[in-house]
Amino acid sequence: MLKDFVKTNGGIMIALAAMFIFLSFANQYFFTSNNMANLFNYFTTNCVLAMCMMCVLITGEIDLSISSFVALSGIVLCVFLNRGMPFGVSLLLTLLIGALAGVLTGTVIAFSGMPSFIVTLAMQGVIRGSAYIISAGERISSADEWLFNLTSNRYMGVPLPTIIILAIAVLLGLLLYRTSFGKHMYAAGGNREAAIYSGINVKRIVIVTFAISGALACLAGSFVASRVTSGQPSAGSGYEGDAVAAAVLGGTAFTGGRGTVSGVIIGALVIGTLTNGMNLLEINAYWQQICKGLIIMLAVMIDTLKQRRSN
Repeated sequence: MLKDFVKTNGGIMIALAAMFIFLSFANQYFFTSNNMANLFNYFTTNCVLAMCMMCVLITGEIDLSISSFVALSGIVLCVFLNRGMPFGVSLLLTLLIGALAGVLTGTVIAFSGMPSFIVTLAMQGVIRGSAYIISAGERISSADEWLFNLTSNRYMGVPLPTIIILAIAVLLGLLLYRTSFGKHMYAAGGNREAAIYSGINVKRIVIVTFAISGALACLAGSFVASRVTSGQPSAGSGYEGDAVAAAVLGGTAFTGGRGTVSGVIIGALVIGTLTNGMNLLEINAYWQQICKGLIIMLAVMIDTLKQRRSN
């Protein structure tokens, strides 16, 4: 098991270590507590979104709407809290809204035959627009103590978001590797026609997977809202690109049928470190976008070449 992990993720772990070493010499502030906190904050959000993307990519689909869920969830959560709802109930309702929106997206994809790229791009506009309508284009703040505590609390010295991410990783790992549903996700993405002929209900797989993606994306949005104690309609813009990059760098096949939770976590660490490092080195934001785009392209090309060789 350890040998398989090293074989699968060895290259990206070496790249991550090299980045840490380079940045520690290139900028004296890299290993400061404030910068590590900034890196961690970005990592937690991107890691959850990358897990969303991994699940969808495994089934052979893609979800470009997850970034808009970040905005909608923060606004909806703050609206619920400002109306006097308990934090736990507000958070659960927010996640439920994400899951239901995911069900709608998955249903359209499964029964219409439309490409998920087109459907989720359209849903991105619908969800982002809904966030602007609900908030009237303004930030919605909340003074709820539990909202602030979601990302600031620690248990035995471990930040609460870390505990939540580890719990999600374990649950997703059990779902993917220990259940028939998880095996069917891989089958649907690896060879959809064969999966259908073998009796797998691929439509149900797609719908449930998008529901999981929607709920997790809303959790990521709740993290963002917690850090600034407010929901913003512009929050999360462009996050889907980093989520794709983290998933693909972590070994998730862009064409479906392959992906691991551990790989995605490492991929999210790489993207988080890269983003943080470029900010510290004061690299222009436009060049940062070019760099990330090239990384995604390179990762997909390498994955495609590997698949051709294996075939």
